[in-house]
Amino acid sequence: MSRVIVFDIMGTLLDFQALDPYFERFFGDTAIRKEWFTQTLQLAMAAMLTNAYEEFGVQADTGLEITARRYKVSLLGEEKNLILSTVRKLRPYPEVARNLQRLRDAGLRLAALTNSTAKTAEAQLTYTGLRDHFEQVISADEIQCFKPSPEIYHLAAKRMSVELEQMRLVAAHDWDVTGALRAGCAAAFVARPGQVMNPFGPQPDVKGADLAEVAENILAVELEQG
Repeated sequence: MSRVIVFDIMGTLLDFQALDPYFERFFGDTAIRKEWFTQTLQLAMAAMLTNAYEEFGVQADTGLEITARRYKVSLLGEEKNLILSTVRKLRPYPEVARNLQRLRDAGLRLAALTNSTAKTAEAQLTYTGLRDHFEQVISADEIQCFKPSPEIYHLAAKRMSVELEQMRLVAAHDWDVTGALRAGCAAAFVARPGQVMNPFGPQPDVKGADLAEVAENILAVELEQG
């Protein structure tokens, strides 16, 4: 039986570049957007390790405040809201929609798995027109934990009514791919610009420069096994 294919959303399906004009405007450098997201992930993982869960949107807000203070930038509440509200209006990478459809047309079951709340993820996918590609949108907030904790991948498998080995995570973040592999899932790495896999960790059997290449490789692997 072919695996269920479960997708990370932000940075994998959706492009963060819609945020760049705000980081250019408020910080004078679009590169700080990546620093903010890294800070947000650090906060989320620290919260998970110390049993001090707050939803991912709160971590993103706090991460933005820390980043602003680091650069001695005073952000007004409305300016922070411009950035944070745009997270719900990110555009998909250009090859995403047709390759999700290609996977569905091949008979594969698709789901989305996110650290964001279900409300945020539903809004993102509805805005982009991608929502109908997915059977379910599964949020780590449901169990108040974050990827790459193994509990999240167990949750996704349970929600999709499959065993872990019958699930494949697709992500452009090496920590997410590594988490899935160590939990017992298969995985696929989308090598978006600036993203690389940890060369010393477990490696997925599917990699590609974008979702078109990853989808091609998934179909080759899954349909052969199916």
